[in-house]
Amino acid sequence: MPESTAGGSGGSSPRASTANTPLLTGRFQQAFALASQIHASQVRKGTAVPYLAHLMSVAALVLENGGDEDTAIAGLLHDSVEDADDGVVVEAMIRDQFGDRVAGIVLACSDAIAVPGQPKAPWRARKAAYIARVAAEHDPAPLLVSACDKLHNARTIVADQRASGSATWQRFSQKDPAAHLWYYTSLAASYAGRIPAGLSDELNRVVGQMESLTYE
Repeated sequence: MPESTAGGSGGSSPRASTANTPLLTGRFQQAFALASQIHASQVRKGTAVPYLAHLMSVAALVLENGGDEDTAIAGLLHDSVEDADDGVVVEAMIRDQFGDRVAGIVLACSDAIAVPGQPKAPWRARKAAYIARVAAEHDPAPLLVSACDKLHNARTIVADQRASGSATWQRFSQKDPAAHLWYYTSLAASYAGRIPAGLSDELNRVVGQMESLTYE
């Protein structure tokens, strides 16, 4: 007979206990719907994987590393002001629907705000500014969301490197692997001591794999 997945003391299911009240409310479902709307037609670079998979993974990592509902919502929406047609409009929507804290985390995790008809600043300038913002950040919530985002991205790059080798870097607008390694190692160093230790260790481990696969 298959094991029950209901709460209780007898099974080995990860859903072996329950909270007294829901930890994720209708706000989280609302955020998922908004993320689905904003990123509906987007896929991960060089793949047919819906971009929403990345956002779901980031939100899951946030929750697994101690985040609350606000930070999980920000995980779902962390790319929204960058990738929407009009980032200012989307920021206002997030602030109205989910409050100032969520909107602030999303802005802190954004390296650009989409402006209709205008290109983003050059890659290096955006990333350098983002690294500087992370270094100056005192609120643990945006640091957590940012680190979870970078961990999932780094894991994806490593998986792509194992499957495609150096061709992986051709999927990006910045095609120099050394630039990407600078970005990830700089951020990993900046997070150290300011995010959960396990998360920091895992990010460093995966970035180390990225570097090894790049130069092997």
